[in-house]
Amino acid sequence: MVISHIIVSKSEGRVRRLEEYRPSKFAEEIAKRSGKDPRHVEAILQSSRRIVRMRDGLIICEAVGGHICANAGVDLSNAGMGKVALLPENPDLSAKKIKERIKELVGVDVAVVISDTHGRPLRRGSINVAIGCSGLKPILDRRGERDLYGRTLRSKMICVADELASAAELVIGQADEGIPVAIIRGYKFEKGEEPASIIPRSEEDDVFL
Repeated sequence: MVISHIIVSKSEGRVRRLEEYRPSKFAEEIAKRSGKDPRHVEAILQSSRRIVRMRDGLIICEAVGGHICANAGVDLSNAGMGKVALLPENPDLSAKKIKERIKELVGVDVAVVISDTHGRPLRRGSINVAIGCSGLKPILDRRGERDLYGRTLRSKMICVADELASAAELVIGQADEGIPVAIIRGYKFEKGEEPASIIPRSEEDDVFL
């Protein structure tokens, strides 16, 4: 099951009115450069560990949870007029709670992925990725296996959680579809409780930033 983070954020009270934010001088400065509402910028700054890049109205931040994304994941879209939606405080814990509640209600053991939209370096267009998960191993490690010609795979690690999130986005959509959840059937995944927080590369391993 893939769930859009926006509905999780709403259910956890992570929606704020823009009027609640008092922009700092730094937020005002960034707002002038980016063309954004200063209150939105302040919300972004308060949800960030650091600013990674700023260019042409784009603010790339490391969110408090460790994900590097535009605007620290602070969304205006589908948050409601005059409001912003923050990322769930702990998306992995949110996914675990949803998984456990589904098991309690209907007796079905499902894997849960919480998704958000991300841009990609050197690629046009955005995709959905996993920011939280429970019940599956987010990364499938195929190192040591062999390809069709017997060559040993040395670096093949597949981010299954991201691929499932991206596939589900084709159904969930990004605009006015009003579909916050997608159910994926027929995929054989490895069960596990590793969190999605293991997916982002460490600063030492990053070859772009």
